[in-house]
Amino acid sequence: MLNPETRKQIIALINQEVVPAVGCTEPMAVALCTARATEALGCPPEKITALLSANILKNAMGVGIPGTGMIGLPIAIALGALIGKSDYQLEVIKDLDEEALERGKAYIQDGKRIDIKLKENITEKLYIEITVEAGGDKATAIIAGGHTNFVYEAHNDKVILDKRRSTDKVEETKDIELNMRTVWEFATTTPINEINFITKTRDYNLHAAEESKKGNYGHNLGKTIRRPLSSGIFGKTIFSRIISETALACDARMGGAMIPVMSNSGSGNQGICATNPVAVYADENNNTQEELIRALVLSHLTAIYIKQSLGKLSALCGCVVASIGSSCGIVYLMGGDYTHICYAVKNMIANLTGMICDGAKPSCSIKICSGVSSALLSALLSMEGEHVTAAEGIIEEDVDRSIHNLTSIGKQAMSPTDEMVLDIMTHKGC
Repeated sequence: MLNPETRKQIIALINQEVVPAVGCTEPMAVALCTARATEALGCPPEKITALLSANILKNAMGVGIPGTGMIGLPIAIALGALIGKSDYQLEVIKDLDEEALERGKAYIQDGKRIDIKLKENITEKLYIEITVEAGGDKATAIIAGGHTNFVYEAHNDKVILDKRRSTDKVEETKDIELNMRTVWEFATTTPINEINFITKTRDYNLHAAEESKKGNYGHNLGKTIRRPLSSGIFGKTIFSRIISETALACDARMGGAMIPVMSNSGSGNQGICATNPVAVYADENNNTQEELIRALVLSHLTAIYIKQSLGKLSALCGCVVASIGSSCGIVYLMGGDYTHICYAVKNMIANLTGMICDGAKPSCSIKICSGVSSALLSALLSMEGEHVTAAEGIIEEDVDRSIHNLTSIGKQAMSPTDEMVLDIMTHKGC
């Protein structure tokens, strides 16, 4: 068992990275930053300027904004200014009602009050700078490095907060450095009363799936898998239920439903993908509550560990990371040990490396289904003692080095891909 201080640090890290969110976290982070700047200004702004990193722009262009029936940043920014409360964090616009929505629509009607631009000459992939102006006064707020991490605030010439080191690099709080063995030991040996809070992920994310059944969101992938034609293809199996319950929650989230989910590392889809496959498998497999808790912790902490070296936003689709986590959680529920976990991780890396992120959007549910399908396949193979070996591709004998190879590709080698994806997305039809 890990020592109490290490356990305390890891629990703090999980509570920091696994939090509730309404809607896609990128536009909600922009709304949050707008709300904080508006609070500093002290009145509704007449003009709003948003300077954003490329990855924020990419993930906010085509996704539904909760409760609005609209997509994109202008309405998110308007609502952040008009009704947003920064204390709500990524649930910043949860007070939205019909009257507020009409005010938001009126605010963006002329297209002149909000100016959205790419922030030039920065290396930080998660960067949001909002300046609001009214009556000759202005206020600025900057989020960087994390979706709720404010690094700068100012009202006119008065600096309220400044944790920046330079314009493109922010001061970071150092988290405990994880490895796969530590993740495993923490998940499997920590006293259960210290980690039972993780069941909130199941409560939130399976509830989102249930609520999704009541409407038509995104591409309706989760509902499609439940229909007779799909049952004829997939059958009424554990596999089909896992895919459906995961896709349903993603459909609702990407489709703009006002339904909170529990996110992981700043992504609601990652939170869903790390939770629902594990929770559904545990239910179908009649696992105990303790086994479910440990499997969920293993899944979420694996995703957090991988994101430590990959970064909050990257060219690599986040479902790759979260699906690796869910595969580990399912292996544990199958009765697997640490060796089986390592096999599953290697199988996942060998299969899904290279899946690009082309922004948050309704079709994310399709990618999530690909990731979860691979998670189940990798888990089954690992329990048979089968795994991709060091003689194949980017896999190494050491599981942590295999993970590092994955994140190096996603963070460094795929950066030009990221630039091309954004260029294509911003020049469609040109």
